Amino acid sequence: METILKKKIDLLITNAAELVTCIGAGMGDIGVIENAWIAINDGKIAGVGSETEVRENFNLEQSEIIDASGKVVAPGFVDAHTHLVFFGTRVEEYAAKLPGNNPERLKKLGITTGPNRTVELTRNTPENELFEQSKKRVLTMLEYGITTVESKSGYGLTAESEIKILEVSRRLNEETPLDVLNTFLGAHGFPENLTKSEYLEVIINEMIPQVGERRLAEFCDVWCDDGYFTAEESEIILRAGLEYGMKPKIHADAYSYIGGTDLAAKMNMVSVDHLNYTPVEVMKKLAEANVTGVLMPALDFAVGHKRPFDAREMLDLGMNIALATDLCPACYTESMQFVINLACKLYKFSVEEAIKAATYGGARALDLDDRGVVQAGKIADLQIWDVPTYKHIAYELGTNIVETVIKNGKVVVSQ
Repeated sequence: METILKKKIDLLITNAAELVTCIGAGMGDIGVIENAWIAINDGKIAGVGSETEVRENFNLEQSEIIDASGKVVAPGFVDAHTHLVFFGTRVEEYAAKLPGNNPERLKKLGITTGPNRTVELTRNTPENELFEQSKKRVLTMLEYGITTVESKSGYGLTAESEIKILEVSRRLNEETPLDVLNTFLGAHGFPENLTKSEYLEVIINEMIPQVGERRLAEFCDVWCDDGYFTAEESEIILRAGLEYGMKPKIHADAYSYIGGTDLAAKMNMVSVDHLNYTPVEVMKKLAEANVTGVLMPALDFAVGHKRPFDAREMLDLGMNIALATDLCPACYTESMQFVINLACKLYKFSVEEAIKAATYGGARALDLDDRGVVQAGKIADLQIWDVPTYKHIAYELGTNIVETVIKNGKVVVSQ
């Protein structure tokens, strides 16, 4: 009788009370498997199933074992929208605005407000100092279960400082366990010494070629909104980015509807982010074009947005949705769990939809098909929650339920 050699594995997770695979049709199907075992080898998921199935197919003799009895295993969170690299905070502005936004009072207190304050601080900070502050944020995100994160530039607004921000993000990708994907967002605003038309020329003729030649960014982004870039200007910028291999993303409809979401559908963008003012007919176009909408409940919460996005309408229309932290000086959260709390309680997500949007949806918003789900052949980016059922992630407010984080098949957090 021929002996079948079973494949050896590096890491084995046993007895998970619930395995959230995030495989299934639609945003509400998370494919939960009870009493699951997960076999991991060479950084990838080798097999998923019952104890019997895993024992039959794999040699378990020399594998590291994690007993997940009474716990939940899920994919690592994929955070598809952050402004991760910046220096300092806007805490004085945030605190001063809590009783009410009074510009005259802020002026009397001598508090500089808005993104230009962050631009000034970030421009003037040496790269190593910027790296160390950003690294601290990244490692905290990892402890909260985020294993892949997108990092935008945009707090430089000069070629030199935008490149500095992207170089810091590249170092974060190389020197921390997380995967950090770069997005060039020179079109995040305007420097005070240039007109919009002058700055547009700088973006297209200086910034994009330099970023592209150095291969510093996977994506190109632009803020399309009243007071920022028009849909026509956004298309010019994003098509210039495409010439250097940067896939298009867009901030759109955050404070007005001026055609940015229509452009996202037209260009079949990787993602379209914010969507506070998006008309229902455009939501339908985005669903048909298979463009992922990235929603950021923590931002709407932090700034007290006058028109919160309509997540329920988008979900019911069949849009692919991602949840993201939007970590930045105006929205300082490193926790996707907090984002899920808000999405479920304030924006009518089901628990299942929120989990899938924070994992599978995030991967879709970064054009990644190798993560965000628990399936044989995918990257072994996993987290173990010290709770008996996945529903606790919406129920426990402000609690970090993550006990273990596994990145590329290696335990990187054990709490």
